[in-house]
Amino acid sequence: MVSVRDLWRTYRRPRTSLFGPRPEVHALRGVSFDVARGSRFGIVGESGSGKSTLVRLLAGLDRPSAGEISFDGRRIDTLPERRLGFLRSRLQVVFQDPMGSLDPRMRVRDIISEPLGRQPGRFERVRELLEAVDLPADAGRRYPHQFSGGQRQRISIARALAPRPGVLVADEPVSALDVLVRAQILDLLADLVERYALTMVFVSHDLAVVRHVCDTVAVMRQGEIVEQGPVRDVYGEPRHPYTRELIAAAPSLSAALSGPEEG
Repeated sequence: MVSVRDLWRTYRRPRTSLFGPRPEVHALRGVSFDVARGSRFGIVGESGSGKSTLVRLLAGLDRPSAGEISFDGRRIDTLPERRLGFLRSRLQVVFQDPMGSLDPRMRVRDIISEPLGRQPGRFERVRELLEAVDLPADAGRRYPHQFSGGQRQRISIARALAPRPGVLVADEPVSALDVLVRAQILDLLADLVERYALTMVFVSHDLAVVRHVCDTVAVMRQGEIVEQGPVRDVYGEPRHPYTRELIAAAPSLSAALSGPEEG
């Protein structure tokens, strides 16, 4: 569904002297991977490893300095902006901070239905999605600030699902939530991926979270993928020292998964 080959993204910093060259920063260094249709692909690494840069490139929000990105067999890195419309509906992103990605002036029903334009049946679609993310039907009449953090993330997920995408990119979707709500959102994502036959790219700094929702994982460090493979292999027999460090530092989700219901 998604194929990345030898992807580089280089930024230039401001000059440190009047006549000196602008220093280069390599956010991504030769990244390659494939995401199979229907799979749950995890990308894990510490802050500054290049995860957010990679998300922007996959979503067509930025362009690589070198390399190729293909979506469902079609290259997107060379397409002009005006021809990326097909990608906007077929690949959707759930961001880390739902309050920052939801318009506070819009009612929830308008936020979720916005990607649908004036399509017939759009409000029926909103009701279906509110039920799918376990929010009451009257939630559509309210505003984002009237919900808890976990509920706002459910709204963000519903909006991402509205145009019926094939790929859902979840960029640190639970890192801003407390541990009990985090486990519930992870279970919800796993259920929705199965229900709607989605391909998911799940980005996180936490290997325990990735292990819970993904079947394949790529470990990033300083803009490179240092290890990737099935979750059971990477966790069971990690080859790279950095992967072993992450696994040793990862907390368990078992307590969260057995916790009380979200308030």
